[in-house]
Amino acid sequence: MTLHGDALRTAIEQTRTKWGWFVALGVLLLIFGGIAFGNLFIATVASVYVVGWLMLMAGVIEIVHAFGVKTWSRFFYWLLSGLLYAIAGFFAFDNPLLASAVLTFLLAIALVASGVLRAWVGYSHRPERGWGWIVAAGVISALAGLIIAMGWPVNSLWVLGLFLAIDLIFQGWTFIAVGLALKK
Repeated sequence: MTLHGDALRTAIEQTRTKWGWFVALGVLLLIFGGIAFGNLFIATVASVYVVGWLMLMAGVIEIVHAFGVKTWSRFFYWLLSGLLYAIAGFFAFDNPLLASAVLTFLLAIALVASGVLRAWVGYSHRPERGWGWIVAAGVISALAGLIIAMGWPVNSLWVLGLFLAIDLIFQGWTFIAVGLALKK
């Protein structure tokens, strides 16, 4: 066994004793996912607030970074970028419904764009095995984006919450599976 293999084996053995924490975290995430499914509107607002906090923190970091650069052009670039992030973060707190509409529309655009790109990449690799799965995944992503865009802006009240709830549930089951696998 190599040095990396020994380190990996040691890390797994040390983690194995903590399997219960993985299961507990998984159960907690499942509960939060169920709560999010129970009220998608509140979950959407919560996700907008999280994005708002992240944008606000990124803005502050970029503004602080602006004072550490050595040229005026870079200073103004970082300062302006940081101010825009901070303003967007405040905007998310000030009007979370409008922010959810903007974020939902950006999500729709991103799904369509990534789906079309994925389908094109899969189609361009036609002779290789599995290219059809890549195309299918791309088409499904693009269709999801189109469905979201067609329901916009009304669906902005619940789409982000739905994505959050689904992610929490998948993460919960993943942590439970990892914890139970570590126990064995």
